[in-house]
Amino acid sequence: MPRTVADALAAAERLWPLDGAEAWDAPGLLAGDPAAPLERILLAVDAVADTVDEAVERRAQLLLVHHPLLMRGVTTVAESTAKGALLARLIRGGCALVAAHTNADVVETGTSARLAELLGLEGSRPIEPAPGRPERGLGRVGSLAEAESLEAFARRVASILPPTVGGVRVAGDPARPVRTVAVCGGAGDSLLAHPAVRAADVYVTADLRHHPASEAIETSLVAGGPALVDVSHWASESLWLATAADELRAALPDVEVVVSERRTDPWTLLIVNDAPATMARKEHP
Repeated sequence: MPRTVADALAAAERLWPLDGAEAWDAPGLLAGDPAAPLERILLAVDAVADTVDEAVERRAQLLLVHHPLLMRGVTTVAESTAKGALLARLIRGGCALVAAHTNADVVETGTSARLAELLGLEGSRPIEPAPGRPERGLGRVGSLAEAESLEAFARRVASILPPTVGGVRVAGDPARPVRTVAVCGGAGDSLLAHPAVRAADVYVTADLRHHPASEAIETSLVAGGPALVDVSHWASESLWLATAADELRAALPDVEVVVSERRTDPWTLLIVNDAPATMARKEHP
């Protein structure tokens, strides 16, 4: 029996149940006909011009992304707007759009779990367990088999991520030994004050802003806390696509599932001065 988009929606619901999404989130079917035939799915982190064009060029009937295109208030989908133009391109190309966002973050094989797995964390568990589902939740915390320096650990983080112009930024003494590691794929500054993060030696996440990062480091000087490793939002979540693809192939063995290799990190150029790569913070008296 030919597959339809509805079959992919059912598989997505089994893999990443919508009831696991945060209240503010907007995952699920964003555009397209559930009854439309399905032969090929393209996976990407973002629905942007590059990935939408790729989906249409590959004749995919479904573009499954991590980030919802219509998450905040939208009052028009006119083609003179970025989102309207993307949706029109997909609809004309016969390609549906589905997002699996925070509902894919919290599952046992979600974005943070994949990051923890690739870093070799043992005993990985959620930082913030879901009510009634302790095996699921936001972020992950676990331990390295052996302690290593913060610098060595950060270099290993960089080695598992796809390269971006922003690279990997580190806050803390490069020689500091780390063993307990907390991770959160995507923007994770909301967890900076969480006890499980505070108890870790290092916290890996993305989109750390100046004030929350500075406050976390200053707090660690007087009350303990983790070093920080700040990575690209896109890069930290792109690792999950391979896992999601394997899960979809198992659920829909007669559907072709392709992972986009197009980089959707927005930054394209980094200008640096002649300062050394490692700069110590000013010593406190």
